[in-house]
Formats: sequence, C-alpha cells, structure tokens
Amino acid sequence: MKIAANLSLLFAEQPLQERPAAAAAAGFDGVEIQFPYEVAAPLLRDALQSSSMPLVLINLPAGDLMAGGAGLAAVPALQAEFDRALQQALDYAAVVRPLCVNVLPGRLAEGVTREQALSTLEANLRKAAQRFQDMGIRVLCEAINPLDMPGFLINTAEQLAELLRRVNHPNCLAQLDLYHMARQELDFAECLAHLQGRIGHVQFADCPGRGAPGTGELALEAQLQALIASGYQGWLGAEYRPSGATQASLDWLPRWQASLP
Repeated sequence: MKIAANLSLLFAEQPLQERPAAAAAAGFDGVEIQFPYEVAAPLLRDALQSSSMPLVLINLPAGDLMAGGAGLAAVPALQAEFDRALQQALDYAAVVRPLCVNVLPGRLAEGVTREQALSTLEANLRKAAQRFQDMGIRVLCEAINPLDMPGFLINTAEQLAELLRRVNHPNCLAQLDLYHMARQELDFAECLAHLQGRIGHVQFADCPGRGAPGTGELALEAQLQALIASGYQGWLGAEYRPSGATQASLDWLPRWQASLP
C-alpha cells in the first residue's frame, strides 16, 4: 500500500502545477487530483515527472455536479455531453497517464426515474471501462453521502456493489471513501464485505469535519488494518481538508507509512 495526496484539497496554498513537488517533499508516494483540467496536460505531466510523483487518480469531467447540478453520467438527455467529457478525459489521460479515472454518478436529475438514471449510468460506466481498458487505465465509481451532496444517486457500499454487478465489466471497480461511509454511520465491516474483491482505490478523511486523521472520531487506523487484512493492496488517497497549512496537518503520515505492508 502507498499513500497519495489529493492535490485538490492538500497543498492548496500553491498553484496546482507546483503541488506535486510539495507532496513529494512532504513524503507522499503519489498524488491524485479531482479535476486537473485547468492545467494543460503537458504542464501537469512535466510537473509530475520532475517530482517523480505517479498520478494515481483523476475524475472524469462532471458538468455542473460540483455547482449543485445533476452532473453528466446518469442523465439520459445529456448523453452527448457525457461522451464529450469522456473524450476529454481520454485525451488528457493519454498525456498524464493516471492509474485510475473516477466516474462520478451524479445526482438524480429532475424528471428522471431512478431506474432510468441507473440504466444510463450503467451504460456509461461500461463504455468508459472499455475505452480506458484499451489504455491500461482503471475506471472507478464511488458512493457519496447524501448529507454533503443531497440527491446523490449512489450513497452506500451496497448500492455501489449492485451497480458494479449491473455494469459487469472487469475494468470497472469501486472507489471506497471511508469518510463518506462514516458520514452515514455505516458499519465499515459491512461496507468492506459488500465490495470485497472489487475495490480499486480507497480515499480517507476523518469524521466529522472531513479533516486530517486524528481530528475527528473515526478509527481510521483500525480501518486501515481491516483493509490490509481483507487483502486490499492498492493506494490510499488522503482527501481531507486541512484546517490550516497542509504541512502542519501531516503528523499522521510517517506513522501510517510505517504500519503499511
């Protein structure tokens, strides 16, 4: 296991293209970025290469999702927009070479039934999984809690596992976010059981507050050991909001790294 800094939240004191070097200096093993498209792909590639930082994860463009909208992946009327977002991500990934691309399900759009949304999402995930498989890049999908993002289509590990069964593609896996599960007070062991063998990436933050490990009440280090015991060997993405300067929030990092197999 290795630990990646989510550069959309960490080291935000610096421009995005300078954050890979900051993450390397702080001791992280790699980086992930939610939506990197504001930086030209060759510039980001050069920043990653100069700091010897692997890019673990990016998200597919999600339309108006972060502004409170439904996004793109589960809206039947926005199929053309989703296809353009997929092509944009494919072109960007061809340059920066992430290990994984996350497709956010989005919110249930007005006038769309849940089954219509799920059928659209299923088809779009299968399409993305095939296109990125040809590049050797994994496609992920994640559950997000409805308290922070009301109306989000996929909330629980059980719902995510059912979606993966529907998609039924070997290159489509789960992104398990420990914060989003804890925010709903879901049992971690049950979440792990639902997604056993289908977890492609893990993200974490403490809860409540979505801060650094140790700032909330979540037994993150116990969950880490449970992940290890389950056989998970992938990356851990630190996707939390520092209360101040990122560097001041990293006292947990060397302890975690020492405990990893």
